Amino acid sequence: MSTLSKPNHIGRKISRIRELRDMKQEALAQALGTNQQAISAIENSETVDEEKLKAIAEVLGVSVEGIKNFSEEAVLNIIGNTLNDNSVINGNAYNCNFNPLDKVIELYERLVLAEKEKVEYLEKLLKGK
Repeated sequence: MSTLSKPNHIGRKISRIRELRDMKQEALAQALGTNQQAISAIENSETVDEEKLKAIAEVLGVSVEGIKNFSEEAVLNIIGNTLNDNSVINGNAYNCNFNPLDKVIELYERLVLAEKEKVEYLEKLLKGK
């Protein structure tokens, strides 16, 4: 039985967090005042110095510990549980409890009513002249 553990590849973790944030390497590079090639090199590195890591974490909106402890499996579990079990996170249930089409119809009806009222008002103004 092997007791080898997966290496803690910080660069890959940065890459995945950046992708989950829907951010391109160029955007991260610009925010850090560097170029895309430097970001690519960082993401291919197993280790990143603490100062760079702090700057990257700040731009990505996560903590340094969040990057170091990032787990793809944990993210997938959270997403899977939220979608499949209608889980509640921070008191918010992530399921739609109204029909969006009903809301569109309601809005349309309000707009039609407002237009009718506007027409009536304008007709009243014209008759007053």
